Amino acid sequence: MAVAMSYCCKPSPFLGRYPTHFHSGKSKPGRVVTALQAPRISALFWGANKSPEPKQIDTNLSLGDFTLTGSGPEGGISEGKPSKISLSVISSISEVSSTEWDACSLDATGPDKYNPFLTHAFLSSLEESASAVKETGWIPSHIIAKDENENTLGVVPLYLKSHSYGEFVFDHSWADAYYSFGSRYYPKLQCCVPFTPVTGPRILVRNTLFKDQVFDIIVSALKDLTAKYQLSSLHITFPSEKEWDRLSEKGFLQRIGMQYHWKNRNYKNFDEFLMDMKQSKRKNIRQERKKILQQNLTMKRLRGDEIKARHWDSFYNFYRNTTDNKWGTPYMTREFFHNIGSKMGDQVLLVVAEEGGELVAGALNLIGGDTLFGRLWGCHPRAYYPNLHFEACYYQAIEAAIELNLSTVEAGAQGEHKIQRGYMPVATYSCHYLMNQSFRKAIEDFLVRESTQVKRVMKLLHDSGPFKEGVH
Repeated sequence: MAVAMSYCCKPSPFLGRYPTHFHSGKSKPGRVVTALQAPRISALFWGANKSPEPKQIDTNLSLGDFTLTGSGPEGGISEGKPSKISLSVISSISEVSSTEWDACSLDATGPDKYNPFLTHAFLSSLEESASAVKETGWIPSHIIAKDENENTLGVVPLYLKSHSYGEFVFDHSWADAYYSFGSRYYPKLQCCVPFTPVTGPRILVRNTLFKDQVFDIIVSALKDLTAKYQLSSLHITFPSEKEWDRLSEKGFLQRIGMQYHWKNRNYKNFDEFLMDMKQSKRKNIRQERKKILQQNLTMKRLRGDEIKARHWDSFYNFYRNTTDNKWGTPYMTREFFHNIGSKMGDQVLLVVAEEGGELVAGALNLIGGDTLFGRLWGCHPRAYYPNLHFEACYYQAIEAAIELNLSTVEAGAQGEHKIQRGYMPVATYSCHYLMNQSFRKAIEDFLVRESTQVKRVMKLLHDSGPFKEGVH
């Protein structure tokens, strides 16, 4: 959990001590920052400081040419021996063809781990619908690596951010600390899938004999870009565990988080899954599902052409009802949902609930190589339907995963209530590269302690889980 910080005379047991010789170099008018006292945790909630609009990174900025060593002709994508690659920044994913981008994405994940959120279709839908654009604080600044034959060897989804919303890895307290010391945390670079806490590779590189060299060159270029534009930091959120470890070797701080996922143990149907659970949990789930029938609700799972424009319009209204009720931000526009519906076809699974033929709720899922990804949920504002959220988001997803022979359901961020419904804690990862060494040290100390606590909580939750003894 991220925390807000204030300053006192006692050292923090979580964040360590800032060196007293540190100077911010960017004091506010009328304020002199000469020495810093150690911080302490003072609150679990904070208000975001208003951030200036970030300067846009130069369009088509060249990050340089780099030599590839030891690459043979059999390692190339096309004929000839690649000897160098050039890296540049592009201001829209539309500047890369979907074929080139998706080839990098698919090679990075492998077909079995295909990740729909890393596709050109999903990311371009965010931009084209004005969901992740400059006006919303997400300036696309993607990296593209090409060889001398104009073959695309790697891509990176990257954004210049003026805030920390829509990321699901909380660093608001870090921004507050920078601000308190007279320094600017925003703008920052964010390597991620906007509004999407789904694990997957972030440095998307073609599968060639020199892929490790390309990966290393891209990471070095990302760090150089952060320094060139005098940004506070570079964040890579929800990378794969393998990437997380590699980035640690390149000076990134490691952070872990926690989500709740359902695991398919080769179940033939939902009842077989229930038999793995303790009796009390099994009984509770059956009672919750029975209440859906008692409310005369009909559940449907729609894919591809089965999802019509009216479904997306209704779902958008449900989504807005959810964000409005939870004081949230409706990150996605109405156009976004229509876009993914038209672009992603059968990769989209929309669970809907009907009452008397009228749509009253929906849950959006995307289908990956071995995983069903639950994303967004919403319900009609006029009435409350007990247990409908659990049915639409969790139980329908489990049934769909069993039918599609998928190994996992990722049901999104947070929610300990998922545990008693069969979704167990798993670790998630993020990497952080901070330019200011004094802040870096303080945050590093905090992350070590935070990781210990997260691992301890995960163990406790697993030990008290809903499954019978011996079910792993």
